[in-house]
This record gives sequence, structure tokens and C-alpha cells, in this order.
Amino acid sequence: MTAADPQFSVRLAADTAELEAAQRLRYRVFVEELGGDGAMVDHAGGLERDRFDPYFDHLILVDEAAQDAVVGVYRLLRGDRAREAGQFYSEDEYDLGPLRRGGRRLLELGRSCVHPDYRGGAAMFHLWQGLADYVETHGIEVLFGVASFHGTDIERLAAPLSLLHHRHLAPDDLRVRARDYQRMDLLPESAIDRRAAMLQVPALIKAYLRLGGHVGEGAFIDRAFNTVDVCLVMDTERLSPRQRAVYQRERVS
Repeated sequence: MTAADPQFSVRLAADTAELEAAQRLRYRVFVEELGGDGAMVDHAGGLERDRFDPYFDHLILVDEAAQDAVVGVYRLLRGDRAREAGQFYSEDEYDLGPLRRGGRRLLELGRSCVHPDYRGGAAMFHLWQGLADYVETHGIEVLFGVASFHGTDIERLAAPLSLLHHRHLAPDDLRVRARDYQRMDLLPESAIDRRAAMLQVPALIKAYLRLGGHVGEGAFIDRAFNTVDVCLVMDTERLSPRQRAVYQRERVS
């Protein structure tokens, strides 16, 4: 696979072959690269999957110049589909009561990843634009989902977690709370080197923050996936004009 002169297209996976291509990329990133595992992971077939996959829509980024290679993935779960599944995926980790009580149209995001050869370029931008179309089509009002720090060493992550808590905590009506609660306010704000702490924050989390996202209260240690998770929440009504442009398909320079 090569990222030279990619010809990107974005669509929802339409059949088993496209879903398995998405799961194969997820296996490469979440299992091989990050050391994750799970009850339904198919190591022999190289597929990362779980019981929620049939209920999600799977947004795939395809490089048509690389023989229809799936090079990016996002999976999307609307509220109506979550009812069919019995819950949202992240409800195993977070109490979503504040979001549910709000009565607004919810969309859970998850399993976002890009093939290593395509990172740092336009791939994530194209995925975001595909997400923007989906949000508009379904009238989504609140987006949320868990995003991860690699590894489970809380002491190593004390500074970035504390920064997120002090600077980006969600307002009360969006403030979901971790079930197996891990404090994030591990350092006082005055003790944080903000620049150094932000350098430890994964790019996806930083992207959500730039778009006006917030974090829920407390982190969740996911030992099966070898991650520390935070729940990100974004209210589309509270976006600034520049942030809103992403969801109105404008090209922000």
C-alpha cells in the first residue's frame, strides 16, 4: 500500500466485504499497533470486531488509487440503533444519563483510525467531511464517544488528564461520568506545564477540543485494550462559526 497521490472517497460500508476491510484496518491499528484485544477479536483472520458492529454504520475512507484499499474508518451509532442494541457502546464505561435526559438526537463515534501510511495528510480531513455529511443527513445534535491514551500507567498520564479536567470539563448538561471511576484531577492546575501536557494528548482528542468538544468527568482504564479512555462530548449548537463550518462542509483554511 502506498499513500502517493491518493484518490480518496468516503462512504458507508455497504456489504460484508467492506465491513471486513474496516475490521482488518482496525485490527492492524488497535491490536497489532496498540496491543488491544477483545472477546470477539479474530486473530486468525486479522479482524477487530465486537457485538456492536452490526448496529453501527461504518464510515470508510477508500484510496481508489490503491485498488479500493480502506485506509480510514469511523463507526457511527445513532440513538435509534442504540435502542436496538440495548445500549450505546460507551455505556459500559460511562453513565450517559445527562445525554439521555436531554432528549436530543445523539450520535456515538468510535473506532476511529487511519492506516499508518496515510497519517499526517488529508485522510482525517476527508473522514471528518464524511462525518459532517452524516451529521447533517440525520439531524444529529450531540456527538460523543470514548477516545484513548495508549497504555494504562495513570502516573505517566497525570499531566494531560489533569489538563483536560481543569480546562475542558463538560458543562453539567453534557457531563457524563465514568462508571469505574478514575480521577482526572491528579495535579492542581498551577502545577501543570500546559505545553508539555498537551503534547501528550493524542491528535484525535486535540481535534475534538479544537472543534469545541469537552470531556466527561473521570477516566476509564480499559485493560483489555491497553488504554486509558476519556469520553468526549460535542454539542453542535455550541460551536463557534469556524467550528460549525466543518459540519456545513465549508473548507476551513
